[in-house]
Order: sequence, then C-alpha cells, then structure tokens
Amino acid sequence: MMTCIIRYEIDPFAKDKFANYARNWGEAIPRCGADLVGYFGPHEGSATTAYGIYHIESLTAYEAYRARLAADPLGRANYEYARREKFIIREDRLFLKCVSQPHAALVKP
Repeated sequence: MMTCIIRYEIDPFAKDKFANYARNWGEAIPRCGADLVGYFGPHEGSATTAYGIYHIESLTAYEAYRARLAADPLGRANYEYARREKFIIREDRLFLKCVSQPHAALVKP
C-alpha cells in the first residue's frame, strides 16, 4: 500500500474554488479506485498550501486508477474546471509508504 500526497500551491483569493474542486474529487476518486483520505485546504498559517491524500495499492494500480479518473465524466470536468479557473499555481505528487506500523491503540486522557 502506498500513500499519494498531492501538495498544491493555490491562489489565496480562490480558496472557495479549490474547496469546490476538492468536493468533486471526493466523489470521483473513490469511484475510480483510490482510498481517499481527504483534501485539506488552508485554515491557519499558509494561505496558499493545500493537500490531497489518498491510498493506492501499487504504482500499477495507480496507473489504472489515473486512466479511470481521466475517463470519468466528473474527473474530466474537474480537470477542465481547474484549467479554466487557474486557482492551482503548482501541484506536486509524492508517493510514500507507512513505516511506523503497527500502531498502538489511541489513549484518550
């Protein structure tokens, strides 16, 4: 299992457009085969940094997922929305694997 972390640099005056983009991926990404953790937008600190995070089985599974996403009507519309509205300044992908498992149970004070 891998985790894909997408780091976005976004227009600080278009956070609402990024939030709409994120909600659309909230429907399309799971439908196309990735385990979406979520999209995270600016709250405190940087007004321009946002993240999308999901899990995928392998790089082979990632390639198949990307093809399904590109063919998905909402996926295509969302790519076009981002291109047209230009609220994403930069986008980088990083693939990581969890190396800290197994984790202990959460203890609440």
